[in-house]
Amino acid sequence: MKLLGSVTSPFVRKVRIVLIEKHIDFELVGDAMTGDAPLIEKHNPLGKIPALVLDDGLTLFDSQVITEYLDAISPVGHLIPDNPRERAVVKRWEAMADGILDAGVAIVLEKRRPETEQSPAWMERQRGKMERGLAQMSKELGTRSWCTAEALNLSDLAAGSLLFWLDFRFPEWLWRQQYPNLNALANKLGQRKSFKETLPNP
Repeated sequence: MKLLGSVTSPFVRKVRIVLIEKHIDFELVGDAMTGDAPLIEKHNPLGKIPALVLDDGLTLFDSQVITEYLDAISPVGHLIPDNPRERAVVKRWEAMADGILDAGVAIVLEKRRPETEQSPAWMERQRGKMERGLAQMSKELGTRSWCTAEALNLSDLAAGSLLFWLDFRFPEWLWRQQYPNLNALANKLGQRKSFKETLPNP
């Protein structure tokens, strides 16, 4: 299978981390967004990354769809519980992490526009989403070692993808000092092979 995306995308990184944790072989196509006719548009009509091209030609897109599929096809390192409520809690954390990322990516893209065309008020609203989301994550994590269970699962991988992306794109935000429990979680995740091998380059 081929993973289409960008090495700096936190959504692509989340999928890469899951692939590594699940010991699933894949080929990364890291330049799927470049050029006048980006490769991604041939596989995802929405033109969004990540997209996972399966060996039979079917393309899956949206990182949450992809992570759920990957967990289902390999028994290694079960990341999403079978119990309906526990499953919903894990997927809720993934949605919260992705929602914070959506707001952050929106700010990054807005700042690339000419300064006279930027909307500070709109960016402030996006920042508010990020701050409220991270505060909720910290509150729910509390003193636990992992986000939603006694062992690592998808909620932790999604949270980690978010937290390291904040370091990458929002270095001025001292979230590690603000939320020591999230800092401890990130430090623990950062020691894993899956996180070390997917570090983005500026």
